[in-house]
Amino acid sequence: MADTTFPRMSGWKNGYDPKQVDSFFKRARESFERPTPQPGDLDSRAVRTVGFDLVRKGYHVAVVDAALDRLEDAFAKQARDRLIAQSGQDAWVQELTRVAASLRGRLVRESGERFDNPPAGVIGYDIAQVDDMCEKVNSYFTQGVAMSVDQVRRVLFKTAKGNKAYDEDQVDAFIDRVVEVMASVD
Repeated sequence: MADTTFPRMSGWKNGYDPKQVDSFFKRARESFERPTPQPGDLDSRAVRTVGFDLVRKGYHVAVVDAALDRLEDAFAKQARDRLIAQSGQDAWVQELTRVAASLRGRLVRESGERFDNPPAGVIGYDIAQVDDMCEKVNSYFTQGVAMSVDQVRRVLFKTAKGNKAYDEDQVDAFIDRVVEVMASVD
C-alpha cells in the first residue's frame, strides 16, 4: 500500500504509525482476498482489537478508525457469507442464535448485577452508564429498536471504583461480542 493511503496529522499532533497501519492493511487485504481462510489470517476480531503506536505526523486517527470499522464489517459479512455457502442459512442462524444467547444472560440480569465489580482499588466502568447501554442493546435484540453497530463500537463510559463500577475487561469482552453479532447481521 502506498504511504499516502490516509491523511497525516499536522504540526505536533500524533497519529497512527504509518508503517504499522500500512502493514496491517496489506495483511488484511491478503487475508480478505483469499478464497479460503488460512491459519494466521486476520478476521473481524483481529481488526477490532488491533492497536497502533502513536507517532508525530502519523496517520489521522479518526480516518484510520473509520476505515477499520468498515474493514471489520466486511470481514464479519464475509465470514457470514462463507458459513452460509458452506453449511446453509440455518447454520448461520444457529451460530448467531448461540452467540446472541450468550449475550442474553448478561442483558436479563438486574441493573447493577450484570458484571463483576473490579478488584479493590482498580478503576472500572460506571455501572449506570453500562447498564443504560445494556438496556439499549437488549431493546435492539428483543424489540428491534434501531441501533447502529457504531453506537456500540464508540461507546465511552465514565470511570468509577468499587461497588459503583463494573470490571472493564468483562464489559469490553461483552461489547466485543455485541459488535460481532451486530456487524454480521447488518
